[in-house]
Amino acid sequence: MKNIQRRIIEAPADRVGALLDGLGSPGDRIWPTPAWAPLRFDAGLTVGSKGGHGRILYGVSEFEPGRRVRCVFAPGLGLVGYHEFRVVPLGPDRCEVVHEAVGRAEGRMLLFWPLVIRWLHGALLQDALDNFEREATGRLPHPARWSPAVRLLRKFFVPRPAEG
Repeated sequence: MKNIQRRIIEAPADRVGALLDGLGSPGDRIWPTPAWAPLRFDAGLTVGSKGGHGRILYGVSEFEPGRRVRCVFAPGLGLVGYHEFRVVPLGPDRCEVVHEAVGRAEGRMLLFWPLVIRWLHGALLQDALDNFEREATGRLPHPARWSPAVRLLRKFFVPRPAEG
C-alpha cells in the first residue's frame, strides 16, 4: 500500500511547520475533530510516544520539529509500515504538506484497507489539509467534500462524537 495526500499552501514553511508541531496536543489546530476520532499521544509529539486515533494505533518513530513526523503502525493492527506528515518548503511564502502512508496490509486489513480504510483515510487527510491551509492562510477557497461513498462508510465505521 502506498497512499499520498498533498496540498500546496501559500504560506511560509515555518508557519505551517509550527502547526505540525501541535499535532495530537490539547491545542491541536490541524486534526479534524470532532468529525473524526481525536489524535492523542501518551507523551506528546516525541519519539517513542504511543497513540493514534480511534482504533488506528501507532507510535512516533521520528520527529523533526517544523518539518516531519513519522509514525509506525502498532503491531497487530494489520498494517505494517508507517505514515508521516512532511512540510516541504517551495519558496519563502509557499510550501507543500505531504502525508504519506506506506506499508503492507495483513490479515483482515487485506480487505479492510482497500474497501473501507483507504477511503476514510483519504477523507480524513483532506480535512486535515484543509485545516493546515485555513490556519496558515486565514482562508480556504476550495474545502474538501466527502464523497457519497465516504458518507456511507462513516455511518458504519466511524463512531459519532460524544455529546458534551
